[in-house]
Amino acid sequence: MDAHNTPTPAVLSPSAPTRRHAPVLAGAGEFLSFRLGAEEYGIDILRVQEIRSYEEPTRIANAPESIKGVVNLRGVIVPVVDMRIKLGCAKVEYNALTVVIVLSVHNRVVGLVVDSVSDVIRLGQEHIKAAPQINTSLDAGFITGIASVGERMLILADIEALLGSSDLGLVTPTETLQ
Repeated sequence: MDAHNTPTPAVLSPSAPTRRHAPVLAGAGEFLSFRLGAEEYGIDILRVQEIRSYEEPTRIANAPESIKGVVNLRGVIVPVVDMRIKLGCAKVEYNALTVVIVLSVHNRVVGLVVDSVSDVIRLGQEHIKAAPQINTSLDAGFITGIASVGERMLILADIEALLGSSDLGLVTPTETLQ
């Protein structure tokens, strides 16, 4: 953080190896739920700074495909990551429900494009189960659990692990070791 105790915007740096940690089962707490296609995800509400309507970001040359570009958020340049592209989902047209969740991750401000935001859900430990181990080409190490909320299944994600991956280049190697 800088001298004014505000997170600095993420920088686009060359890909660098990151140290992977074994996923830890999500703890009880409040989660912001959002949709990507038919799936619903949950992230720690304490990481969320605000939710904004989608606006076309300014594209950055040679940025990874999932980084749509940057936006100016009250003087802070914020990289915007399209979660559908990052997670390999089918592309969905941007519409009136498409939003950007602005987060503080690794002491940086990052925006996530998602299809829609559902609600804030309080989950007890009894609602959270370990995610099954599935052999996939996508690194699922960011999934910290699956929660059952009534008829809904919520995929709980460690947003720092997801956005700290080297393919995005949003953090420097020293930041991922902390």
